[in-house]
This record gives sequence, structure tokens and C-alpha cells, in this order.
Amino acid sequence: MGYLSSGLDDNSQQTDPVAVIRNGKEILLQAFNWESQKHDWWRNLERKVTDIANSGFTSAWLPPACNSFSPEGYLPQNLYSLNSSYGSEHLLRALLNKLKQHKVRPMADIVINHRVGTTQGHGGMYNRYDGIPLSWDEKAVTFCTGGLGNKSTGDNFHGVPNIDHTQDFVRKDIIGWLRWLRQNVGFQDFRFDFARGYSPKYVKEYIENSKPVFSVGEYWDSCNYNGHYLEYNQDSHRQRIINWIDATGQLAAAFDFTTKGILQEAVKGEFWRMRDSHGKPPGVIGWWPSRAVTFIDNHDTGSTQAHWPFPANHIMEGYAYILTHPGIPTVFYDHFYDWGQSIHDQIAKLIDIRRRQGIHSRSPITILEAQPNLYAARIGEKICMKIGDGSWCPAGREWTLATSGHRYAIWQK
Repeated sequence: MGYLSSGLDDNSQQTDPVAVIRNGKEILLQAFNWESQKHDWWRNLERKVTDIANSGFTSAWLPPACNSFSPEGYLPQNLYSLNSSYGSEHLLRALLNKLKQHKVRPMADIVINHRVGTTQGHGGMYNRYDGIPLSWDEKAVTFCTGGLGNKSTGDNFHGVPNIDHTQDFVRKDIIGWLRWLRQNVGFQDFRFDFARGYSPKYVKEYIENSKPVFSVGEYWDSCNYNGHYLEYNQDSHRQRIINWIDATGQLAAAFDFTTKGILQEAVKGEFWRMRDSHGKPPGVIGWWPSRAVTFIDNHDTGSTQAHWPFPANHIMEGYAYILTHPGIPTVFYDHFYDWGQSIHDQIAKLIDIRRRQGIHSRSPITILEAQPNLYAARIGEKICMKIGDGSWCPAGREWTLATSGHRYAIWQK
């Protein structure tokens, strides 16, 4: 795909779901964690919008904004109610307006794999949606989770009714809701939650019909382990993510769980993992960087859930890697705003270097070192970087140190 300059106006983006992907300059902020619903969140974020914009983020991923059975938002009930534990509809719309004024695109968290019913139906399960918009009956729920619909087209999310996307009326209603989020509420980007739960061909249909500016899917399955040992070769893991992207018609990007899994082992003194058998980065960024959304932690892997956390004393090495490398990097709220001013400023400095040196999602990369205690690479023509406690610097007097910190350094020409 040819490289385009960043001079895309919003109109071309709104009609072309891959314009932003072609541009390749995206830098995302995950603007919440697992505890955010306790902290008057829409107001909290509104106070930070100027800093978010000044730091160089193009998109802010917000938590699920709809009425939900659980306070975190991931058990949605009334999709058309925007009063949630994060704040009122009024405060949400004020936040979205302020983000737009600062040219940061709000990203909606799209939870459409499962939905908690309002009424007991077939089998005594809460699998009817009476008395609220999208008042579906049991046919909207897969039979594997107690409904009268068809078999699920993906993996089951246990404990709640899973939505049957094979039903025409369900897809029509979901498209109507996505268009409402896009055109009426003011969300511009979409993040598809639990994308393993339903066929990616439906993600394609939803994107084509609602036209978000940018979309990313959470296709999260386990890396390849031998007991507790992470295997060196993760090709089958990244291939599964790539197959999902392909099946969305290449309209969606996907979170690069492969890179996260490898990088958080590598920083413990196994940097040989960071070069695959063909000399490329070993995650999705090594094969399809324009669709790979890289990250260190999120609300599931880190925060108070801590299902799969990045080693806390190595996070700046992690950011030095993803913010200098191809792919579409994501910064986690906790690291940027809760881990102290020094970490905030170091991450902001890395973003600034990325932007000034024109690094984008498809920037070429040459891996120069991948030893146990040292990783070094040249990205594009103007950036060299190293992480780990091994000593290294680029040859040639044209290179000057751009920034450095605990176990990382970046040089520029």
C-alpha cells in the first residue's frame, strides 16, 4: 500500500476506512484502567485533554460508555443509554467535543459479543431484552449460551448471553447503533472488544456500514508456551491475529499481543527473542506493521486485574521499543498519568522524537543486535535505539543522543 502524507482531511477519512491506516502516523492513548469508573472519569479526562493533545496522541480510547450491568462497562445492557458509572451523557458529550476541538479522535469501546438481558426467557435465563431499545428476544442469543439463535461463530464468553451475529435483525440493529455512535454521539474510532467471539466477516460489515475513521480489534489468545517457558517461535500466534485482520477485509487493525508477550520476556535478559528467524521483529509488526497496534499493558493485562502484566521496572524499555518501531503504538493511562511525572515526560519525549523524525507504522527497520542483555536497531534513516544493560552506540559522528533513561537510549541524525 503506497505511503501517503499526513495531509488527509477528515472528509476523506470519513468515507475511506483505511485512509488513516495508510497514513501510518497514529499514536493511541488507552484513556482508562479497570478502576476508572470510581473516579468521575469523564470529568477527569476532560481536564487532561489539552495535555493528551499536546503530547501527540491522535486517538483516545475511552471505556465502554453505555449503560452496563457491571460498572466497568463490559456487560452492556441498554446500548442507547449513555449514562454510565463513568459519568452522565452530558459530561461524555462535553468530553467528546473537547477532544474533537483538540484534534484527538475519541475511540468507542464496542462490546457486541455479549449483552445482559432484562427479562428471563427461554430456560429461565436472562436472555430477553424487553423494555429497552434493541428489544430483542431469545433468537438474538446463541443457543450455546442459552438462547434460541444459531451456534456461535466464535468463542463463547461464558456466564452471559452471547449475541448471534448470523441474524439479519441483530446486524441491522448493531449497524444502526454504530452509526448513531459515529454520527450523533461523536465517536470517530472503534475498538472491538472480545473479537474472538464472533466471525471477523461481521466486523467487516460493521466497519463498511458505519465508517469509523480507524478500527482496532482485540483478538487475544495465548502465546505458545512449553510449560511456563515462552517458546522462541511465535509464528503461529501472530498468524492467527493476521488471519483475523485479513478476514475483516483488512479494514481493522489488531492489537499486537505477540509483541507484548515476547517483549515482556525479552526485557528480563532474553533480548535474543526480539529478532525472528528471518531477522525481522518477532511480533505482528514483523509481518504486517500497518495493521499492528502495539502496547505494553491494558486494563486487562495490567491495572488491578494484572492478568499478564509487563514487568514494572522495565516499562520504559518497552516504550522505547514500541514508540521507535513500526506499528501503531498505544500508551496505557496508568503509565502516562499514575506512575509519576518522570515517566510521563519520558514517554512524551519518545512520542515527540517519533513524530519529528517521521517514524510511521511501516518505517523500515534493521535489527543490529539481539543478545541476552542488549537489543539495538535502526529505524528509517534517522533513528537508532538500544534497550537492555549491554553497552552499545551507533557508529558515525552524525549520530547524536536524542534521549536516554534507565536501560534505554535513542539517537538521531
